[in-house]
Amino acid sequence: MDSELFFGFSLYAWITILTVVSIFVVMARSRIPAEVAFLGALTVLLVSGVVTEEEGLAGFGSEPVVVHAAFFVIIAGLMQTGVLYWLTKHVLGDPKNYNNALLRLMVPTSIMAAFLNSVNVVALFIDAVKIWARKLNISPSKLLLPLSYAATLGGMCTLLGNSSNLVVAGLYLNKTGMSMNIFEPLLPGLVLTAIGILLVMLMQRYIPPRQSAEQSFETTSDYTVELLVPTDNPAVGETVEDAGLYNVKGGSLVEIVRFDREIIMPVPKDEWILGGDRLIYAGQINEILDLKRTHGLAAADHHVWSINDIDTKRKMRTAYVTFGSDLIGRSMTQCDFEQKNNVALVAVARQGSRVKGQPREIMLQAGDTLLLECPPKGEEQLASDNRRSLTFFDSHFVPQLGPKTITSAIILVLMFVISSFHLMPLMASTMFAAGLMMLLGCCRINSVTKYIEWELLLILGSTVVFSVAITKTGIADTIAHQVLQLCGSNPYIVMAVMCLLASLVSEFVSDVGSSAVFFPIMYQQAELLGCNPMPFIMALMLSVTISFASPIGSNTHMLIYGPGSFKFTDFARLGIVMHMVLLAITLVIVNIIYPLY
Repeated sequence: MDSELFFGFSLYAWITILTVVSIFVVMARSRIPAEVAFLGALTVLLVSGVVTEEEGLAGFGSEPVVVHAAFFVIIAGLMQTGVLYWLTKHVLGDPKNYNNALLRLMVPTSIMAAFLNSVNVVALFIDAVKIWARKLNISPSKLLLPLSYAATLGGMCTLLGNSSNLVVAGLYLNKTGMSMNIFEPLLPGLVLTAIGILLVMLMQRYIPPRQSAEQSFETTSDYTVELLVPTDNPAVGETVEDAGLYNVKGGSLVEIVRFDREIIMPVPKDEWILGGDRLIYAGQINEILDLKRTHGLAAADHHVWSINDIDTKRKMRTAYVTFGSDLIGRSMTQCDFEQKNNVALVAVARQGSRVKGQPREIMLQAGDTLLLECPPKGEEQLASDNRRSLTFFDSHFVPQLGPKTITSAIILVLMFVISSFHLMPLMASTMFAAGLMMLLGCCRINSVTKYIEWELLLILGSTVVFSVAITKTGIADTIAHQVLQLCGSNPYIVMAVMCLLASLVSEFVSDVGSSAVFFPIMYQQAELLGCNPMPFIMALMLSVTISFASPIGSNTHMLIYGPGSFKFTDFARLGIVMHMVLLAITLVIVNIIYPLY
């Protein structure tokens, strides 16, 4: 390593610092995907010589990456054999009031998240909760936010519950050679989960009642639908009134866009219809879309030369624009998404209300709900191919329950028993369970890959390397000394300051990145103070997870952002209180359970 110092840091240390900071800036201020930012930063560290090729590759073979990859296979087995479907179906009941609904939702969700990972549980429950909310006559947002909070809280209880837990456990293994028990964070996690659920119950009035995007499509009398006139349509050459396309059932013609981009607005009754015209209607969606059948019109994603080219069996599906999607800041006319996927954008809703204007001309934002006209088949493939851009939650796939349902459930339980009693290390037990899932036919090998979050694996591998670089370049040691000079030698104050910083960083980037950056610093501080490192490490593991105040601080928050029609500030109303209260309790409970000396 370069020994020349600049303000206390070597050249390699400054390269590492600037690289890590650039990741946080990019993730907070741009729509560049997280895995691209992490891989780009990793490339900088490799090319500059901060880390060797062996150290770079070692990150992708580390415990967090391997365990996550194996766990994706286990989740595939649980999904395909119907275990998760059965759990979802039987968890929610028929509560008598909103308080009862919160308990019926949050308690089982937190328990499932501890065993199945918080992100998986939220993704599984979103559709069910939206239907449940409608049945109970409750705004979906009033249940989706507690769903996300409960999953995050429950995920604190085991190493598999949250990705950041696995990262911290893996770094601890690399540093000490000792493997954590899968239930290591169980006691403090249970306390935080119970208090977190109680806080939500007491502060439920701060959960905003947002109208769901689907309801805006179904009930509004003012939205736009865009239809195209095929070249050989009999209406070509007639006026819009004579062709029966002016005042139609459920709406009215408000605009015509010619093939040469000429816009006719308002539309006179005697306006001639030309082949390739895009007709913009306002009104009730289902009734206006009947014009496709009765008048031979088509979806407006591309020009149709013949009426025979129109597929009358297509269906409507809703999807949500994800954070980091390549559709953000673009309209459908500026990309080939519709053509590539054989879909047509019919309408756009934002924060529970439809967006005025031509749907295909609207600049999309994260969380927007899109109403898409899709082919009658291939729903799962459509969702799988575009999970980076959109999230579909309206799949009607219902697995068949049978003997393999019981088999996969037994495999899951067996994995936890083996790991908790240290019969096998965590990595070995998850790989063993994944192997059993495939060997016993609980999941189809050719469809397992669609359940694997390759982006998350890339991020996890990169974060391990960043932690190595922070330690190797002396950053951890230097910062640890400087913090001790500022805060003194009181370990409780040092721990509180570092956990506060780590939790604030995780609100704006990610808990995974925050845990990787702060782990070597906090471990070094524990050694300098002559303390047991475990309370420092456990405090970090829990504090980076309590990012409740912003939608980008947690993957579960990002999943519900679109379906709940939330505003960015909605999370702060309850989340700031949750963050500060749970952080204080974390510091107290961790030091009670894990002695400093």
